[in-house]
Amino acid sequence: MISITLCMIVKNEQSILERCLISYAGTYDELIIVDTGSTDSTKDIAHKYTDKVYDYKWCDDFAAARNYAFSLASCDYIFSADADEILDERNNQALKDLKSMLLPEIDIVQMYYVNDNDYNSVYNVHRELRPKLFKRLRPFVWTSPIHETVRLTPVVYDSDIEILHRPVSDHSRRDFSTYIKAFARGTQLEDYVITMLCKELYISGSDKDFMDFKDIFADILINENRSDDIRQEVNCVLVKIYRIAGDMGEFFKLALRCVADNPSSEICYELGNYYYDINDYAEAAMWYYNAIYETSSMLDITSGGNKPLYALSICYDKLSETSEDIEQIAQFRQMAEDYKYQA
Repeated sequence: MISITLCMIVKNEQSILERCLISYAGTYDELIIVDTGSTDSTKDIAHKYTDKVYDYKWCDDFAAARNYAFSLASCDYIFSADADEILDERNNQALKDLKSMLLPEIDIVQMYYVNDNDYNSVYNVHRELRPKLFKRLRPFVWTSPIHETVRLTPVVYDSDIEILHRPVSDHSRRDFSTYIKAFARGTQLEDYVITMLCKELYISGSDKDFMDFKDIFADILINENRSDDIRQEVNCVLVKIYRIAGDMGEFFKLALRCVADNPSSEICYELGNYYYDINDYAEAAMWYYNAIYETSSMLDITSGGNKPLYALSICYDKLSETSEDIEQIAQFRQMAEDYKYQA
């Protein structure tokens, strides 16, 4: 049977830390908790479960803090946990079973992250695989009977274990601040991190949050060598930023370029919002319809779902108020009800 170190980085988690640790009971052999500056009773709670509680000076870098926590581990494998996670009874037993059966050649075990809609600031999906268990010391293995080479790609096992993500507060303000500080330091963030930022802005960002990233995203588009997918995602964010800023020249230049190249629900939804704001409800309805039925979402599934559906219902309600054709009024009102019901 393998041994597992459970590693956590925490700060002011007194309301949820014990809930997490109780749920993981019996699954680990060593518990390491790295505190990045708690001012509540988080460390007192941590000391009830382990004597391996360490202080780490926060430097606006989650990777650095997690690397420090990993460096303190001594077991065969390291499980990376967050305080807002819960392992229910069935999955607790599944993790114990995995401990007794895991093949030694496995480097990483992925588990399903089950997201709660409340305070979810990043994820568009309810359930997705994420790497959670890592071999602490990974041996290098030669492969191929001729022209032998060292295997560099880790052996990954996708398990059926589900980790319940149950945050009790919105972390987006903290995340946006961390992003801005990283860009200010000149940090070149990886493509997947840019994607996460785009999603977080769309899912939980305010108009002010979007505006805070205006120059950053414009710089990414102009000066950084990014993949086509990332550039399309950045375009989505910038289109919304330009609409919020009232810069219609840049808004239409970028939006129409996106529509011609690779139209997305987000772009169509923003075009719908523009026409709605100038009271052109027929044109707005056309773009909302395209957001729902003719395109796919790139960053935010609600931009191709309930948001334009609800907006479409309002458009047809508005159109019913301005029409003088009784039959058309009835049709618009029925369409408004239909789309409101779908939303």
